[in-house]
Amino acid sequence: MLARLRAFFNPPTPNPLRAPARIFWVAFAVRVLYMTLAHTYRIRIAEDHFQFGWEAGRIARALVTGYGYSDPFANAFIAHTGPTAWLPPLYPLLLAAIFRVFGVFTPASAWVLFTLQSAFSAATALATWEIAARCFSRRVALWSAWIWALYPAAMQYAVRWPWEMTITTALFTFTLVLALRMRSIGNQPPLSLLSSRSGAEGPASSRTTARTSQWLLFGLLWALIALSNSTLLIFLPICGLWILLPLLRDPRAYVGPLLAALLFLVCIAPWTIRNWQAFHAFIPLRGNLGAELYMGNGPGSNGLLMEYYHPFQAPEQLRLYASLGEVRYVAQRGALARAFIAAHPAHFAADTARRIYFFWIGVPHPSDEAWYNEAGRTLNFAFLSIAGLLGLALALRRRIPAAGLFAWAFLLLPIPYYLITVHARFRHPLEPLICILAVYLFQSAERPTRPSTSAL
Repeated sequence: MLARLRAFFNPPTPNPLRAPARIFWVAFAVRVLYMTLAHTYRIRIAEDHFQFGWEAGRIARALVTGYGYSDPFANAFIAHTGPTAWLPPLYPLLLAAIFRVFGVFTPASAWVLFTLQSAFSAATALATWEIAARCFSRRVALWSAWIWALYPAAMQYAVRWPWEMTITTALFTFTLVLALRMRSIGNQPPLSLLSSRSGAEGPASSRTTARTSQWLLFGLLWALIALSNSTLLIFLPICGLWILLPLLRDPRAYVGPLLAALLFLVCIAPWTIRNWQAFHAFIPLRGNLGAELYMGNGPGSNGLLMEYYHPFQAPEQLRLYASLGEVRYVAQRGALARAFIAAHPAHFAADTARRIYFFWIGVPHPSDEAWYNEAGRTLNFAFLSIAGLLGLALALRRRIPAAGLFAWAFLLLPIPYYLITVHARFRHPLEPLICILAVYLFQSAERPTRPSTSAL
C-alpha cells in the first residue's frame, strides 16, 4: 500500500522539468469537490450580492444589462454612477461573460466562476513544479507542487473569493517559468552556450525564431497581468532586464524585447483608448489610486483600508462620487491624502511600518471568531512567510540560479501595498515562490552526524 502511494505521488516522468499531469487533476478535483460540497458558490445576497465580485461584479452586471463598463458601486439608491476605470478590465469582462450565459449573481454563475478559478489554481501547481525543478531539484519540485495542490491555504482564494488574485497568480507564476526557460535555467547545456558555438545558419535561425516567440509570449503574459492586476507591473522591468542580461552586448538580442514591448502596448491600447474617450484623461490601466491612497492614509488610518470612507459603504461618499464623476472624485481624494501625509509624516511612517508587518505576519480579521482561531491563522501565515524568506536567504547565499530574480519579486511586489493598504490576499502572487523556498529550506536541513568511535 505504501509503495502504491509513493508511486502515485511520485510517478516517473519523461521530462523532469515538467510536472506529472495527475498533480493538476488532483488539485483541480479537490478544489471543485470542496467548493461544491461546502456550497461556497452560494454567495450571500446581502447588499444586493455585493460580495459576488464586489466592484467587479457590479461592473459585470452593468455590462450585461446594457450600461457598459460602469457603475462599480451601484445600489438601490443610486443605480447608475457612470463609466469607471476603478478596476482593470480582465476580471470584470470574465464575470460578464459568465453572467451572460449563467445569469447575473446566480449560484450557477458562481459555480462556473469558482471552477475556472480552480483550474487556474491547479495549473499554478504545474508552474510551481517547473520553477522548483529548474532552480533546485526534483525533490523540491515534488513537495512544492503537491503542497500547492493540497494545502487548504493555497486553494482558499480559488474556491471562496470571486476576485482576480487566483488568475493573476497563475499568470505571474507562468511568467516566471517563461523567464527561467528564456535564461535556460535548468537546461543542459544552456541555450546561450549552444548559440555561441553554432556556426550553421539553419539551427541558429530556428533558435532565433524560438527566442522571438518566447519574447512575444512574455509580452502577452505581462499584458494579461496588467489587465488583471496592474500593481504587479512594478516587477516587469526587472524581469525583462534579468532575461536580457547575458546578451546585453549583442544588438540582435534587442529585437525580441522590442517586439514584446510592442505587443504589450497593442494589447493594453484598446483599454487606454476607451478610458480617454470615456474620461478625456490619460488612464493607462486603473484610475482609483487617489481614493485608495486616502482610505489607506487619511485621518484616523491605522495601516488598513478605512472602508467606512469607501463609496460602496459610505452613502455620502457614493453621492460625492456620482456627482463629481470618477476622475474628479479620485483626484480630490488623492489631493486630500497627499496633504494629510505631508502634514503628518510620522503617522504615515507608522502606518507603513504596520502594513509591512501585516503583509508578512498576517492581517487582523475584524470578526467575532475565537481568539485561538485568529492566533492559528496568524501563526500559519507568519510561519510560511518566515520559512519562505529564510529559504530565499539560503538560496542567495548558495547562489542558486534565479535566486536574485526571486529576491527582486519579494522586494518590489509588496511596495504598493506597504504604501497604501494591505490584505492577506495581496501576498497570493508570491505564495508559489514562498512555498518553493520554504520546501527548499527544510529539504536543505542536514542530518546530524554521529561521532565516529575512533574520535572518542
